[in-house]
Amino acid sequence: MKHRLDALRARLEAAGVDGFLVPRSDEHLGEYVPPSGERLAWISGFTGSAGMAVVLRDRAVLFTDGRYTTQAAAQTDPALWERRHLTEEPPAEWLKAQAPNARIGYDPWLHSEGGLKPFVEAGITLVPLPENPLDAIWTDRPELPSAPLRAHGVEFAGEAAEAKRARLAHDLGADAALLADSHSVAWLLNLRGGDLAHTPMALAFALLRDDASAGLFLHAPQRVGAALRAHLGNGVSVADRVTLPEALHRLAGKRVRVDADATPARLLDLLREAGAELVPGDDPCRLPRACKNEVEQEGARVAQRKDAVALSRFLAWMAREAPKGGLTEMAAAAQLLDFRRDVPGFAGESFPAISGAGENGAIVHYRATPETDRVIRPDECYLIDSGGQYPEGTTDVTRTLWTGPGPAPEELRARYTAVLRGHIALATLCFPEGVAGPHIDAIARRPIWDLGLDFDHGTGHGIGAFLSVHEGPVSISRAAKPIPVRPGMILSDEPGFYLPGAYGIRIENLLLAREAPRRPDQRKNFLEFETLTLAPYARALIVPSMLTEAERDWVDAYQARVLREVGPALDEADRAWLEEECTKLG
Repeated sequence: MKHRLDALRARLEAAGVDGFLVPRSDEHLGEYVPPSGERLAWISGFTGSAGMAVVLRDRAVLFTDGRYTTQAAAQTDPALWERRHLTEEPPAEWLKAQAPNARIGYDPWLHSEGGLKPFVEAGITLVPLPENPLDAIWTDRPELPSAPLRAHGVEFAGEAAEAKRARLAHDLGADAALLADSHSVAWLLNLRGGDLAHTPMALAFALLRDDASAGLFLHAPQRVGAALRAHLGNGVSVADRVTLPEALHRLAGKRVRVDADATPARLLDLLREAGAELVPGDDPCRLPRACKNEVEQEGARVAQRKDAVALSRFLAWMAREAPKGGLTEMAAAAQLLDFRRDVPGFAGESFPAISGAGENGAIVHYRATPETDRVIRPDECYLIDSGGQYPEGTTDVTRTLWTGPGPAPEELRARYTAVLRGHIALATLCFPEGVAGPHIDAIARRPIWDLGLDFDHGTGHGIGAFLSVHEGPVSISRAAKPIPVRPGMILSDEPGFYLPGAYGIRIENLLLAREAPRRPDQRKNFLEFETLTLAPYARALIVPSMLTEAERDWVDAYQARVLREVGPALDEADRAWLEEECTKLG
């Protein structure tokens, strides 16, 4: 790593800048990137999905949020890297205080203008570099992905791509819209692929025009064969991504809708250079994509029921195997994956499973590796956060277990029950239209706050429909933008508590927002949540006396539903375990 930093600094000196910004994102500004986009990991060693590095001539600083504090400390060399909290000490503020007169280089393909705004407001001198100096020294950088592409049938999408294009074009408010978010391209064109390990999409750009035609730009366009070409139709052209600048140049004099927070700054510069008029606006696909139609909603239910069978088999297996000792974190995750592979239509994990025992469970986004893999011991806390991809939908579920065979400590049970109470509070919430994610984040934290505790991550995030396990624009977090929750959105409900060096607790279900029944005296519309996930809670960790009567009734009803919907698909031994786990709390 020192050699890489030295080589990068030599490039920066040659470019006439004092520092360089290394974001986690690639040219599509997404959370997940292909191996060719793992620049932050290559230069620092940090493999988390969110963060930024600032490399100066004499200092290198890694900024991560609370999910990755422990991981960043474990993966980076303290002799080379300083570590800072991304939200408590933002990079722009740090640079303003530590290097106020520095000229800071950046790759305009890897940052949006919205993302650069804090640096501009802080008075930092930013210098766009024509070539990424890190790429110049990354001599064995992987090739761009070129996995096969496929159509996502209307039986899963619920709406033909042609109809989507026409609907969005009608309200475009410009001659064209530039789409840099590959999720939006996949949703708009009912297109899926394998360019990312756990998100079934192709990395692509698109232009949507006001006549409902579209241009698709991607690496290795020969991947679009005859059948897929027929699916796209005559209204969609296909070209290599290297021709995108030329296509933007042809928009001279046109009004082009751009999302400054979701589009690389370089593309906006190209449009300005071409003489196009930029029309600020949100990505036109983002909100429609988040509000699942009825077919996608039913698909989500189907996917959850499928996934629940694999998860219940795993939980029953853990109940038998964990008390014996000898089982490792990676072996447990592998067994869960094997159970999912038995499910019809399973297309892969929606993210690598977080399988953390004891102190590793306190690392929010822990990833077991051969170096960190440890035995799951009897009588300790174990956290498993995982998900699957199915054509019908995407799943994400977390359960915290007590391995046994002895009883769990009372303090642990009290904290688990507080997390469960916060989880229930959000799941049962009925709220007026217009309420946003930040407004309801505290609902799930209240029982945990009552114990003088908290957790350093958001309470919930959006979920895609056979797309990314993390989807905007709404998230349940005090740091999120106040975008209202709308019917059809699928959000996670995952409060937690983490005691570093000891254990982690997190309970996660997926919730579908829907209109609540209207009462006679009601003056405005209200929303409520439908719980989609079907998995029993850890009975050994619940303190029934800490729950209100309504909370106990809710848990009992939920557990009965799990048994009713999942039990018939299990063998006799697993069903017997589930029956016992789902008995009433009393």
